[in-house]
Amino acid sequence: MAANIAAQNAYKQNSVTTASPGELTLMLYNGCIKFLGKAKVAMQNKNIEEQNINILKAGAIIDELMTTLNMDIDISKQMLPLYEYMNRRLVEANIQNDVAIIEEVEGLVTEFRDTWKEVIKITRQQQYENVEQV
Repeated sequence: MAANIAAQNAYKQNSVTTASPGELTLMLYNGCIKFLGKAKVAMQNKNIEEQNINILKAGAIIDELMTTLNMDIDISKQMLPLYEYMNRRLVEANIQNDVAIIEEVEGLVTEFRDTWKEVIKITRQQQYENVEQV
């Protein structure tokens, strides 16, 4: 059992250290969605401690996404207020014990994640086409 856990942790560590910046961003979005899901379940089960922990983890990921924005790019200037909005809503969800707010943020993060997946896919396709032309 311990060997299995060690192998899983090694795999996760290797995935992070070998991932491209785009893939790391995708991992952040997926992690945020995971913690929001756990927060919803905890909230529905009235487990305030678990709810708080997972909302804080999701908020920390959103903070990380905010700090990685390149503010020289116009889209980053548009993303920053959306991330700030999501963090405010998470605080409200935690205070009000409101699953609907978590679902709202989860929907936004899912949209961002899906868009980011498409960006990665297009970028890879363009890189592949450029290699073929050489």
